[in-house]
Amino acid sequence: MRPMTSLTIGACLLALSLATVPQAAQGQGRGGGREPGPATFPAQQRSAGDQASIARGRTLYEGSCRFCHGADLRGGDGGTNLLRSQLVLNDQSGERIGPVIKGGIQSAGIGSMPAFANMPDADIKALADYLHSVQASMRGQGNPPSETVGNLNVLVGDATAGQAYFRSICASCHTAEDMRGIGTRVADPKDLQNYWLRGSMGDRGARRTPAKVTVLTAAGQQYQGELVRYDDFIVILRQADGTRRSFRRNGDSPKVTIDDPNKAHLQLLPKYSDKNIHDVTAYLVTLK
Repeated sequence: MRPMTSLTIGACLLALSLATVPQAAQGQGRGGGREPGPATFPAQQRSAGDQASIARGRTLYEGSCRFCHGADLRGGDGGTNLLRSQLVLNDQSGERIGPVIKGGIQSAGIGSMPAFANMPDADIKALADYLHSVQASMRGQGNPPSETVGNLNVLVGDATAGQAYFRSICASCHTAEDMRGIGTRVADPKDLQNYWLRGSMGDRGARRTPAKVTVLTAAGQQYQGELVRYDDFIVILRQADGTRRSFRRNGDSPKVTIDDPNKAHLQLLPKYSDKNIHDVTAYLVTLK
């Protein structure tokens, strides 16, 4: 009889452990077949939200989250991949997601997230229900279900009210003449809505208007370029000739100044109501 190697023993133990795991913990789907998705571990199992709540969450996601996290939840320009997020995977009904939504993520430039401090708990739960519904039906390797993007109709607002809101809030930086033709250049209303909310096309793969950064070292040397990365430990910029420079940060040294052209849009985002968003989108569509 051949002696068992450590590899053989490991394989046997793995097979035994899988055989003793309850069906629910193995992610058994409807009809008895194995269903890919996050519901593989007990901490990630939850009751499905009702359809009305999921539909409400989808509307909230389209209006307030899609431009950073992408139409398919896999992350846009600077947004986290929500399909793989451990925070979302282990959330049950908004108790983990809620504090992040209400508190935001404070960072200079890329990676920041505005705080939705006044978002009702019911809306947070609806948003969580929607995210969980997508995670539960995603395909292998963290790919979203093919129907994630869908055909949500965002043209449900009042164009006249949107024009009035634009004049009262947006006219300090933009005029109708500046925006002329935007309804033609960005033909898809969903993309147009994401465009004006963020200040750039924020879906996955689309380039945002880059933030500019100036770094002043302790020795008095100054470097400028497009911001690539900024956190508590490092700042990376791309210079005009395409080369990158990185600087290790230690408190306020070196001095970093960031000019993000989209900052005003992100600061306004928590202040919009659903009606504001729909009305302004309906108005901008008319600017051919």
